[in-house]
Amino acid sequence: MTAMALVTLAQQQQPGGGLGTTGIRDWILNNLVPLLLLTVAVLLLWLGGGKGDNAGVMRRLGGVIVALAIIGLAVTTNAGANIGTWIAGLFTGG
Repeated sequence: MTAMALVTLAQQQQPGGGLGTTGIRDWILNNLVPLLLLTVAVLLLWLGGGKGDNAGVMRRLGGVIVALAIIGLAVTTNAGANIGTWIAGLFTGG
């Protein structure tokens, strides 16, 4: 009974009436990613900044920036194809 109610609710949420992950994706991008970034920032400042290890904090921050770039690439529509076209254009002169 509960599963059927969830399926009906999910079908009402989609424009075409089908199941999808748009709601979950939006929730993760709007809520979970900023919360994780805030947690990482506080941990970096608390663990590294308190000891005076500013170089260590910046090194870890580089990893966070790379992770954000990967998340951005994953959630952007056609980003992979556009980046591939740009890289190919560097070598072909087009």
